[in-house]
Amino acid sequence: MTELLTRYGDVEEVWLDGAKGDAKKMDYMFDAWFALIHQLQQRVVIFSDAGPDTRWVGDEAGVAGYTCWSPLNKSYVTIGHTIDEYQRCGDPFGQDWVPAQCDVSIRPGWFWHASEKPKNATTLLDIYYKSVGRNCLLILNVRPNSYGLISDEDMKVLQEFTEIQHTIFSQNFAANATVTANSVRGGQDNLQFAPSNVLEDSIYSYWAPQEGQSSWEMLFDLGKSTSFNMLQLQEPIQLGQRVIEFHVDILIDELWQTIVEATTIGYKRLLKFPITESQCLKLSIISARADPLISFFGVFMDSFSDSYNLENCDKRTNNNEIIMLRTGYAAGNRSTATM
Repeated sequence: MTELLTRYGDVEEVWLDGAKGDAKKMDYMFDAWFALIHQLQQRVVIFSDAGPDTRWVGDEAGVAGYTCWSPLNKSYVTIGHTIDEYQRCGDPFGQDWVPAQCDVSIRPGWFWHASEKPKNATTLLDIYYKSVGRNCLLILNVRPNSYGLISDEDMKVLQEFTEIQHTIFSQNFAANATVTANSVRGGQDNLQFAPSNVLEDSIYSYWAPQEGQSSWEMLFDLGKSTSFNMLQLQEPIQLGQRVIEFHVDILIDELWQTIVEATTIGYKRLLKFPITESQCLKLSIISARADPLISFFGVFMDSFSDSYNLENCDKRTNNNEIIMLRTGYAAGNRSTATM
């Protein structure tokens, strides 16, 4: 390990997989390994199913929980002994910052087999929505073939996937929107926390409301009636993950109609729904761990995914997640996160 971490330049991540086949029960010196890794590579991120820096999401399908918190209590889990639901969803009351990573292979197995075929580009897009779009990092396994090269077939899929992403996210219909909010930290004229900050693609500029409110709203006027089926939201996670529950409405015949409800946002939330059309949208944040902060809001059209309808569009995987959060806050377990 010392050789690997001292003779080959900067190392971004050390992956401790945890799989050992049918080997007998063994004890490992994980704490000593972690200390050595961080001593030799101070900026490195250590992954395992229980952290310490990032955690396994709990499956190998590349799918995170519909609710996905970066905080976790590391004291609740140990390597080799984790709780699937806890891995997928994280912990809004967690004391440790351990964001989830989603791993999946482009082909059925983890190693090269000429008889296997890669997933197609739209399947990768769906995985992207359910991993990166749920506040996770996606690790896509692309194995070399028997010649030590990435196969042409895999390269073609990856290129198609890249082109699809570029096509979808290169046109943000909200880029020139007029944005207002029911309050702004320091007053409506305070540009530091202005609602329009959410149109900048950066987590370092953001909208902040007045302190101490119990509900929060932002209004977006796109300037003209527009068709879309995808939303992107982001929080400035350097200041913590805050939003617990929110919904987005559109204005139809002077009435607000909800098009999507969701839970956590985190670094990035992507929400896909049936194609709709409107000029005005409203973001309503129902509950948050602390005063919510929004760094980005985007409106897009995905014309590549399979047709969606109300029965198969993105929904919560576990309604108990919301019930648990509401119960926890009613019991007074409110976070002390501050801006």
